Amino acid sequence: MIDKVIERIDSQEHQNVQRLFEFLRIPSISTDPKAKGDMYKAAEWIKSFFDTLKLPSRIIETNGQPTVFAEAPAGDPNAPTVLIYGHFDVQPAGDEKLWNSPPFEPAIRDGAIFARGSADDKGQIFAHMCALESWITAHGKPPVNVKFLIEGEEEIGSPNISALIENEKTNLACDYVVLSDTPKFSENKPAITAGTKGMVYKEIIMKGPKQDLHSGSFGGTVANPANELAKLLGCLKDENGKVTIPGFYDDARALTDEEKAAFAELPFDENDYLNSLGSPELDGEVGFSTLERRWARPTLDVNGLISGFTGDGASTIVPAKAVAKLSMRIVPDQNPKKISELFDRAVESLAPDTVRTRVETYACAAPYLVPLDSPGMKAASHAVEAGFGDRPFYIREGGTLPILALFKSILDADSLLIGLCSPNCNAHGPNEFFHVADLQRGAKSSAHFLKLLAEINK
Repeated sequence: MIDKVIERIDSQEHQNVQRLFEFLRIPSISTDPKAKGDMYKAAEWIKSFFDTLKLPSRIIETNGQPTVFAEAPAGDPNAPTVLIYGHFDVQPAGDEKLWNSPPFEPAIRDGAIFARGSADDKGQIFAHMCALESWITAHGKPPVNVKFLIEGEEEIGSPNISALIENEKTNLACDYVVLSDTPKFSENKPAITAGTKGMVYKEIIMKGPKQDLHSGSFGGTVANPANELAKLLGCLKDENGKVTIPGFYDDARALTDEEKAAFAELPFDENDYLNSLGSPELDGEVGFSTLERRWARPTLDVNGLISGFTGDGASTIVPAKAVAKLSMRIVPDQNPKKISELFDRAVESLAPDTVRTRVETYACAAPYLVPLDSPGMKAASHAVEAGFGDRPFYIREGGTLPILALFKSILDADSLLIGLCSPNCNAHGPNEFFHVADLQRGAKSSAHFLKLLAEINK
């Protein structure tokens, strides 16, 4: 059965690329209020794709941007069900002068499609749509029950997805969730991401005098919020790169010897990694490898600093206010609400009485880790190997996907993260790209997964 499906995907390469071009031309920028019409245009484009296949589909309204739901029954009431998740909203183009071709006019160069959203996430979700289409064209229906949930708010933090999943949990019920919003291990090596970090995002606001003061006239008589904030930030980590917040590491799950060995066996070159980043030296928590720090150790980073005069030339002031934005990436067994409380308590204890200090919380998302020995994970691994012609590595991701914990808590379904794009695809930056070959290999992997998932219970 699968041979006809794969033949169909191969024969449709040109058409797949042209339809993806149509999709990519829609500037569905969720953060731009002026793009509301384009958001609905993109949602309608997806719905029309499923309508052409004569599948039930609908646009779900939210308090923000729309979401598209579709389903394709297998015909066998005992067949497993997979929910394929993705998003059609994209990041703003940024400075278009940095693009080698217009961001919303797709162009192919060296076998890659350059356009905003080509990798994140239109190209990757479209690969799964092509796989379902090929099953239906070849055999009239897929071998398992397939559902799609494609949202329009992922790039702005999915503010309405929790309520949507809760409201639609009966319709979204599934055995596994599949998503492709993560990369391959390298340009030539596929990967399945088995875990992501959680995140706690904070802002510290320190206020001193009621207005900026002349540093000559008033310096040394009142506290400088910028000085005090810098001192506080310096106390949050020690000289070994370890976070000093009391209790921060108490619940952090340590890597097993087997996991450490698996990380060490990956073909990761630290020099290549360092050169790609442009930093003079690697740095981080002492006692752990680079991959361990990236994927499996908690971190704390200052994301932004705002204070005082930052224009050209000089202005000698004591600033009235200083602000720092920080993120903490957390690992399995760490509770984001607990970490948030520990952070607030630490800042309170470190902040001097000479300034007024306030802490704001912007995000609390849980980490996620999926078992490697589940039937779904095994099916995903074999499917990727069949589609890409190479066994995938199991990796983790230092970033955060809050929706994974939602799928687990509301639907009781594990998520399988199958990366299709290059890790250097310029997502969120200029000249974002997605290889045509990965579109096709991704579609084949998805097609194989549906077949292998159907065979789990046989």
